[in-house]
Parts: sequence; structure tokens; C-alpha cells
Amino acid sequence: MGTGQGLTTGAVGLGTLGLTGGYGAVGADEAVRAVRTALDLGITLLDTADFYGGGEIERLVGRAVAGRRDEAVIATRGGAIFTDGSRPTSFDGSPDFLRRACDASLARLGTDHIDLYYLARPDPSAPIEETVGGLAALVEAGKVRHIGLSEVPADLLRRAHSVHPVTALESEYSLWSRGLEDDILPTARELGVGLVAHSPLGRGFLAGALSSTDQLGPSDYRRRQERFTAGNLARDHARLDPARRIARHHGVSLATLALAWLLGQERHLVPIPGSRSDEHLRQNATAADLDLDQAELDTLADLLTVRSSAS
Repeated sequence: MGTGQGLTTGAVGLGTLGLTGGYGAVGADEAVRAVRTALDLGITLLDTADFYGGGEIERLVGRAVAGRRDEAVIATRGGAIFTDGSRPTSFDGSPDFLRRACDASLARLGTDHIDLYYLARPDPSAPIEETVGGLAALVEAGKVRHIGLSEVPADLLRRAHSVHPVTALESEYSLWSRGLEDDILPTARELGVGLVAHSPLGRGFLAGALSSTDQLGPSDYRRRQERFTAGNLARDHARLDPARRIARHHGVSLATLALAWLLGQERHLVPIPGSRSDEHLRQNATAADLDLDQAELDTLADLLTVRSSAS
């Protein structure tokens, strides 16, 4: 399956945000093993960012793909201003900043090219045309094979694509987050831009085990999100019962079912669930093999209240 503009990946990718420890402590060796297991299973798109762990996750991805670089499609982000171990404090979309950020990512990843290089977020002080021109220069220099955007509205996607072909848009999309369906997804489809769906399992909720905030550790960042408050979580957990019945009918996990639903929405869509569990990685990898009929797709689509990705 491809993400548009000629970039080919496995049907399901691997998101590496969870390897920063946001869902619980993760050791370096465990993170490397998870990435290598993903490659063994045909999960080729490895999605990361220069600010994950202050750059440490890029280093771990580079360590994991050493000797296997041709098996991996590495995607990372530039344009974020951050300090080690922190989330971005601001964004810089100037061509000079992106060139320096790209060079730093290449060094941490231990590679001579990045397959898919995203703008982390639009810089409000820089026209998107100028920023995309800087990304295009990285392609021309051979440092980047394809460019992408992360969390941009439809109008910016269209403007960016007029400067240089945008291969992929990364945005949150799942049964639990459907806010891009009205405008962004149709625009991406029209332009031939693939979608990389982050948080495709609703930050773990669509795996089906979470029914109470008591299951979240004290440092788990999901505690700060409204959808994970006790009342909302319990209510939506109960709403998954029809999905559980469909999953049992097919003999698959709820997570596999949720990913299969996503794969049924768009041809050029690659979900990037994050996992460090061998079993969960196997479940994720088999989602492309599950064929759901239209009635099942419709049932799943109607399960949960439509939510915007910002909720």
C-alpha cells in the first residue's frame, strides 16, 4: 500500500511516540527490539520526530535499522523548537531552520536520507509557500525523498501542494476521532495526498481494555485529556460492545478490527499505531488481511460520537 506520490510502505506503520515513555517507562533496548520486530512483521513505515525524547527516539530508530536500512521507510519531523526531553515550545518554518533540523535528524538517525520529512507544524510567521520551498530544497539536495505536513487545515494543504507535491498528511484519525472527514480528507483525496493516521487506536482506547482512569499511571499524559475522564471513558467503553461482537465473529482483537475499519476508508491511508508488545505488533500487522463488509463498516462508523482531533 502506498501513501501517495510514489511512496510505498506496508499497510500499517509504527508510531514511536509511545517509546518516549508517555504511556509508561520504556527502556532503550526494549524500544529497539520493538522497531526490529515491526520490520520482521512487514511494518515498514517508522514514524518519529526530532523532538521525541529530545532527539533520543531518532537515535534509537537509527540503532534499530542499522544493517536493515533498505527495509525501513523512515518518517520524521522538522520545524519544532524544543529542548531535550520537552515538547515543542514554538515552530520555525524558515528554510534555513529546516535545513539545520534535517541535518541534525540525519545525524541522529545515522542515515544519508529521510524517506518522508514532515513539517512538524505550520509556522504562523512564515508563509507556507516559503516553508514548502525549503522542504523542496531538501528533496533537491537528496537529503529527503518525500515531503509531508502534519496537522494542517485543508487550505494550507492545497497551498503547500501547489509549490511542491505533498506526499502525505499526518493527522489524527480513528473511529474515535473523525473531525477530518468533512474537509481535510476530501482535499487530500483530490490532490492525491496520502494520509498517515496517528493515534488510530484512540491512544489505546480502541484496543478495548481501558474502562477506567484508574488503569492509567500517575504520569500518563492521557489523564489530561477530556476523553479519558472517568465518565466519558466508561460511557464510550460500553459503546464498543457491537465492535466486540464483530471482532469475536472474525476471531480478531478489537485493535485489529479498528485498524481494519480505517484501512477500509481510504486507499492511500497508513495507520501508525504505537506498540512495544510483540503480540500487539502482530495484531496490528494482520489488520490489512481482515475484510469487513459494508454493513460491518457502517456499524463501526456509527458506534461513537464524532469527535474533532482537538478534543
